Amino acid sequence: TYVATIGGLLTALLRAAFIPFTLGFSILYGLLMDVLAYSFRVKGDSAAWRLIASTSLSTIIVGLLSYYVTVYIFLLLPRNLILEIAILVAGLANGAVAGYLAHLIWRSRLRRLIG
Repeated sequence: TYVATIGGLLTALLRAAFIPFTLGFSILYGLLMDVLAYSFRVKGDSAAWRLIASTSLSTIIVGLLSYYVTVYIFLLLPRNLILEIAILVAGLANGAVAGYLAHLIWRSRLRRLIG
């Protein structure tokens, strides 16, 4: 949650008009990561699929929620089914790659530094 909050603050500097949304969605992403990692019992020596699943689900949920806010609440964009499917696919791919890379980095580098 701390990393996502700092990322949100840094991103918000680039988009001053959207600070509440940028910060809110980044904090939500961090909270989802924490909750899902706990739910999937992600630990240092866990199977990679647990971390991949938690990052993928967090990315998909926040992506679709931010799309929903943009399209349905603020009416800034028209509804687009292709964009909705693209968000699902990109969220799944991004989360899977991020989770797998995090698992690899943890196993190969960080464990030696800490342990």
